[in-house]
Amino acid sequence: MRRIRIGVLASGGGTNLQAILDACERGEIDGDVVVVISNMPDALALERAHKHGIDAFCFPHKGMTREAHEGDVIACLEQHKVDLVCLAGYLRMLTPTMIRKYAGRMMNTHPALLPSFGGEGMHGLNVHQAVLDYGCKVSGCTIHFVTEEVDGGQIILQKAVPVLEGDTAEALQERVLKEEHRLFPRAVQLFAQGKLKIEGRKCRVLES
Repeated sequence: MRRIRIGVLASGGGTNLQAILDACERGEIDGDVVVVISNMPDALALERAHKHGIDAFCFPHKGMTREAHEGDVIACLEQHKVDLVCLAGYLRMLTPTMIRKYAGRMMNTHPALLPSFGGEGMHGLNVHQAVLDYGCKVSGCTIHFVTEEVDGGQIILQKAVPVLEGDTAEALQERVLKEEHRLFPRAVQLFAQGKLKIEGRKCRVLES
């Protein structure tokens, strides 16, 4: 079976990128990360890519239209013949053009149980603080396909995490992130195996 070619977009530290890289190297994903792209020159994700001998590019977005910036990103992904795009902490709103181009081939991770605590402004510690402020007893993470509705794509996998008495946003984030690092590679492998089938609002995980 052909190994899939994975492109990862990241704006920051890239811990989910690292989880995917490690899973590929352990043989848990039938694929390889072939390119890492960031919009931030100082993103640690770029350094992680270099350490693994992977092509890494930065396309700063400041002073550019969203369309022009995405044009550079898409050209780079196309040049590397990417099968799957993974958004690993990529803090840019994508245009419908890019979303449609990679429909069913672009995944994102969200640090809450969608559809709760999703949408504009819901990223990083903001999400975990909102969960705590609401008094939730559980939170978690969601891996989903990317659609034009922010955080509204078909859910691939979810994992619940308990909210503990006295939790801070930072403590909850740490526990959720550990599960993200397990869940994202699993979702990528399901894609590589051809086990994900989108049916309207839902994504079915096919049996072996």
